[in-house]
Amino acid sequence: MKLYDAIGPHPSVVRMFIAEKGVEIPAEILVLGIGHGRNAAHLARNPMGEAPVLETDEGHHISEIVAICEYLEELFPEPCLIGTTPLERAETRMWARRVDLHVCVPLYAGYRSNTQGLLRASNGLPVPRDVEEPRLMASIALDWVDQQLHGRDYLCGDRFSFADIMLYCFLIFGETSGQFLEPDWTALAAWRERVAARPSAESAGQVRVAPQSLGGTV
Repeated sequence: MKLYDAIGPHPSVVRMFIAEKGVEIPAEILVLGIGHGRNAAHLARNPMGEAPVLETDEGHHISEIVAICEYLEELFPEPCLIGTTPLERAETRMWARRVDLHVCVPLYAGYRSNTQGLLRASNGLPVPRDVEEPRLMASIALDWVDQQLHGRDYLCGDRFSFADIMLYCFLIFGETSGQFLEPDWTALAAWRERVAARPSAESAGQVRVAPQSLGGTV
């Protein structure tokens, strides 16, 4: 197998998932910002031109983090990160869907809006009012998640799961655009510390791009 990796929260989720599984998968880092995702070789792997993409031993290509992690869970069932029973799997997918729609989507939109707002402000242009809207939506969702985490260690109770990985990686990403936890989100802060203490959390950090990768397409 081979992982086509990149900078960003989505690849971070897959890297952390792989680290939790304790398996070694060779990776090639794509620099999407300079066109690696748009060359013919990568478009053949994923016509969306996005990363991550997992190349299977048979030469198939799987994109989208849920599909990749579900595939890896079936190949490497221990430690379990999605579920060993129908109920556990349903619970993990329920929380992953909630996190994706209500936290990840606005956090990513907030990052893009913040970047565009800073660019406009640096050029002396007015910043649209709706720049802050995604960040507000993310804050409302995170406040709700904080309430749900009271009295439990992880999103699925005492069971660490794919949903926790997704939430953690996107929180780390959100911090890059100033979306920090509010002081009164004590349960969420305690959860974040628990996840950050896991050895796999180091994998959620930014990948290091080799200088030679910046010189052209992969």
